[in-house]
Amino acid sequence: MQKVTHPCPCGYLGDQLRNCSCTPVQVQRYRSRLSGPLLDRIDIHLEVPAVPVNELLGQPTGESSATIRARVNEARGRQRQRFADSPRLYCNAQMNAKEVKRFCRLDQASTDLLHQSITRLGLSARAYHRILKIALTIADLAGAAQPQLPHLAEAIQYRRTQFEF
Repeated sequence: MQKVTHPCPCGYLGDQLRNCSCTPVQVQRYRSRLSGPLLDRIDIHLEVPAVPVNELLGQPTGESSATIRARVNEARGRQRQRFADSPRLYCNAQMNAKEVKRFCRLDQASTDLLHQSITRLGLSARAYHRILKIALTIADLAGAAQPQLPHLAEAIQYRRTQFEF
């Protein structure tokens, strides 16, 4: 599922070049239009800031599309192997809570971080399982058999609201 929204009514909250003209009350009212249960069903909450024009005009940096495609294909191969005995599953996103428990094993440090994050951020059981599925996907992309602490930390970051007062 995809969520496209501005962080506030004027659209400039957190913008590096323009100042937001909204009050905290306006931002809260604007955000309350999207219910918590609806937001809970969105796997990744990600801020995408405006790209400065000099970066748009410059040479591309980072990995090529071909390199990324190869890594994604390898991750999908790991998932096919993982779910070889589960005919209705072909990717991490399809797992239910029972399957997440079966296929996604965390070490103690990762378990502690996850429990601490769920408590501090006030996340639901649905969010808990979505974090684990995202962490497993991040691990697959990194070539790891199971999520490690950095994979889990990244997945948790995707559940946080970017702009809070």
